[in-house]
Amino acid sequence: MNKRLFFLLNVAQKKLFKHVDKVCENTLDASVTQLAALMYIEQQQGCSQKELAKILDLNKSAITGLITRMESNGLVVRMASDEDARAVKLFPTPSGQTKTKQLKPLIDQLNQTFTDEFDEDEMQTIFRFLNFILIKF
Repeated sequence: MNKRLFFLLNVAQKKLFKHVDKVCENTLDASVTQLAALMYIEQQQGCSQKELAKILDLNKSAITGLITRMESNGLVVRMASDEDARAVKLFPTPSGQTKTKQLKPLIDQLNQTFTDEFDEDEMQTIFRFLNFILIKF
């Protein structure tokens, strides 16, 4: 068993992301990043691109490109902010809302893959470990 923690975290994250992205593309015709953004936009309707960029940890050009692709794919609409003429608010389209509903069973299935493999105590350790990383770094 490989015990190089940082190496394993890095490779596992990349492999998992690649797998989930492929499933999302094949099933929902959207990237996992687009779907993550869409889920946030649906939960926080009227959020700004800047807010979304912070949540997704993307720079200004990356978030602009992401939103442009999502808009071209009919998943979101941009609307001018009433408070700030320079700002844009993001809203899901009906098609975008449908995609998030279709995504939820895929998320449940992925979560089930982990909960089938690990018992409740092990899952609590995994949650503690991942939250430790999020808080510490």
